[in-house]
Amino acid sequence: MEKVQYQAVGRRKSSIARVRLVPGTGKFEINKRQFEEYIPSAAIRLDVLQPLNLTETSTQYDIFVNVNGGGISGQAGAIRLGISRALLQVNSDYRRILKKAGLLTRDPRAVERKKYGLKKARRSPQFSKR
Repeated sequence: MEKVQYQAVGRRKSSIARVRLVPGTGKFEINKRQFEEYIPSAAIRLDVLQPLNLTETSTQYDIFVNVNGGGISGQAGAIRLGISRALLQVNSDYRRILKKAGLLTRDPRAVERKKYGLKKARRSPQFSKR
């Protein structure tokens, strides 16, 4: 018999995280590496674990994540959204808790494109009179 597993996708900036929740003991793996090893910052780790802490399911599921693109912060946001969406598949009663905490909304902010004639998106070139 096949084990039950819940899958969801989370995105943030240019990062994409594919999250799998499998009933287990609380093992957390990101790109086949331990969670603490992959995300060294304690503040970012708390951010990622927020949906699990709110729903009190941190030791009920093993979490396996494939994430690529962007940096650590963007990847952490993508993982957090993916975990939140997977928890909704587990139990739809979690929606009220997660929605109130703002964990089900994809953050639409991304890098603004560079414009011609400028150094960056809005940074103008240095003015020189002569």
